[in-house]
Amino acid sequence: MTDRYAVIGNPVAHSKSPFIHAEFAGQTGQDLVYEQILAPLEGFATAVDNFRAEGGLGLNVTLPFKLEAFALADECSARALDAQAVNTLKFEGASVYGDNTDGIGLVRDIQVNLAFPIEGRDVLLMGAGGAAQGALGMLLDAKPARLVVANRTPQKAEQLVERLRRARGMGTALFSASGYAELAGQEFDLIVNSTSASLNNAVPELPDGVFARECLAYDMMYGKGLTPFLEKALTLGAARLADGIGMLVEQAAESFFIWRGVRPQTGPVIAAFKAR
Repeated sequence: MTDRYAVIGNPVAHSKSPFIHAEFAGQTGQDLVYEQILAPLEGFATAVDNFRAEGGLGLNVTLPFKLEAFALADECSARALDAQAVNTLKFEGASVYGDNTDGIGLVRDIQVNLAFPIEGRDVLLMGAGGAAQGALGMLLDAKPARLVVANRTPQKAEQLVERLRRARGMGTALFSASGYAELAGQEFDLIVNSTSASLNNAVPELPDGVFARECLAYDMMYGKGLTPFLEKALTLGAARLADGIGMLVEQAAESFFIWRGVRPQTGPVIAAFKAR
């Protein structure tokens, strides 16, 4: 009997996960089907229960249900606890296991696919929403020299930083929060945009000079051509540009590994995704 997995969200029709997981399944010889589930905004738990009752073994969770998925899990990974959000559910009997693969997907794309080591670098993470929550813990684990979280509302960045700072016993010199204007006079080796501004054809106001000489500008969003953030980064002197396609495929590969115990090769799938 073919094993069933799915992505669940609202909206969900735009999701590229079915294509990616079909590629993984074909590559690794896994007998599975991967579907889409549009859950009612007030009916996430019921939709999950129905999927499990029909024999479903795992779910990828997208907006706006990652916090509800975290609450639903009986056991969570350290990554999910850092993020306080879950994007991967695995069902084993009566147990529900929750993980968050967004951060490892980002870091693996940067360090492996783009061959850009994070250790010892000065890193700026733009935004303090759900995408930043998922990425922050794994960015810290990559051992940057300094990590600053900047947000249009600095208080929101401070709350996010303070929670992880207390959990890890870190000082303000290595791990801090900021508004965008306060970044003037600082420069970073890696700048990651986790905001959704690019979706609205907008860019947070970064001061001149924040992009170091060999800086990598990375946008978690992706689309046709350069995102508005990457266009802005190019004009401000970023040496390298990358969008979120690699992250999308890498986080999916980590979910696939959690479910199947097999790690697919991501390079061919990234290439196939871009070819589409």
